[in-house]
Amino acid sequence: MTDLGSEPGVGIATILGSTAGAGISLIYLLPRTCREAASRFLTGMSFGLIFGEPMGVWLTTKLGIEGELSGSKVILAGSAAASLCAWWVLGALAGVAGRYGKRQR
Repeated sequence: MTDLGSEPGVGIATILGSTAGAGISLIYLLPRTCREAASRFLTGMSFGLIFGEPMGVWLTTKLGIEGELSGSKVILAGSAAASLCAWWVLGALAGVAGRYGKRQR
């Protein structure tokens, strides 16, 4: 994996990408309560901050544009993508757990 942490503005790009992804995830599927909105936003922010760099590197590799973007742009896109996907993946897992978790034996 490339070292993207040495470029200036990487922390800001991570925070902006995470915030953007979490915000977009709230717009796609509006929450029913304020508590649900806060939970979804914080989950998205956490995933974006943690998985932003690996997701950005994975995306640029899959798209074949590794050398064309700066490290800050890679992390910005990766943080937004990780943040956006976090709630959808967790929602799918919660649905599966809800369906199969209440089995009677």
